[in-house]
Amino acid sequence: MPEPILQVRNLTVHFYTYAGIVKAIERVSFDVYRGETFALVGETGCGKSVTSRALTQLIESPGRIVEGEVLYHKEDGTVVDLLKLNEEQIREIRGNEIAYIFQDPHASLDPLYTVGYQIAEAMEVHGKVESIKEGIKKAVDILRSVLIPDPENRVKNYPHELSGGMKQRVVIGIGIANNPKILIADEPTTALDVTVQAQILDLINQLKEKYKATVILITHNLGVVAETADRVAVMYAGKIVEIGSVEQIFKNPLHPYTKGLLKAVPNPMTKIERLEAIPGTVPNLITPPSGCRFHPRCPFATEVCKRKVPELKEMEDGHFVACHLY
Repeated sequence: MPEPILQVRNLTVHFYTYAGIVKAIERVSFDVYRGETFALVGETGCGKSVTSRALTQLIESPGRIVEGEVLYHKEDGTVVDLLKLNEEQIREIRGNEIAYIFQDPHASLDPLYTVGYQIAEAMEVHGKVESIKEGIKKAVDILRSVLIPDPENRVKNYPHELSGGMKQRVVIGIGIANNPKILIADEPTTALDVTVQAQILDLINQLKEKYKATVILITHNLGVVAETADRVAVMYAGKIVEIGSVEQIFKNPLHPYTKGLLKAVPNPMTKIERLEAIPGTVPNLITPPSGCRFHPRCPFATEVCKRKVPELKEMEDGHFVACHLY
């Protein structure tokens, strides 16, 4: 069996708003294995980013982690529940052993400081360098490793002097500065054009191999998943509906929602007159549907789907689905 580096169990996050309690994610469970690229897939608003932020307690008010465990297996064999750590303890792990690449590089970088200073600060905070001055020298090598040309001069640039693709490379540089064990990439190619997207994904793959890191990739782009991920978890309306290897998900999708997602992707190899759409709209998570949250949009829904929440069941080795059809 592969060795898990992260085990998420029954993770539940609610947002307490004036309109009501938004049940953003409900009893989400999955394992991430050491050295793999694990993709979390689903349409906008399904809870992917909330899940990734909850892993290191990055949920801000009015959000609250209601229940769950996030078991982090360290290299020395100790296991830590990240949700039970106090603020000082989690800050030692966040940005150091578990780092993030956020989806908007413009919002991730501080316009008042040079990119070299921001990379150096990430290292100084975790004691990897003695001073900012030493960190800026190391930042040159980091910029070179994320394929930024002329890093000796770029290290002195402010974010507004760089293109979107360059900024995203700097954000990746900050993420890898402390050689993290887990790199969480939250839609890292959203704000970029197609050619730069491909370069950024190649770069993340290269860095994963170089630093022996585990990558958790948050995306709604199935093309990105097919090219870069080892295993996939499909999310719908705050719940995981299917987990499997890339091959299992693409060649033998089980959940009606997964099938609908794949049918909605254009295939250049076949002639299709019209792409199939999933009927209906995403449910309001203040008042989510009873039973299976997908049942109002599911062509195979029965009475039991309206009453009972389906549990994740293993249908074949490593392939899980939460559906009453199975």
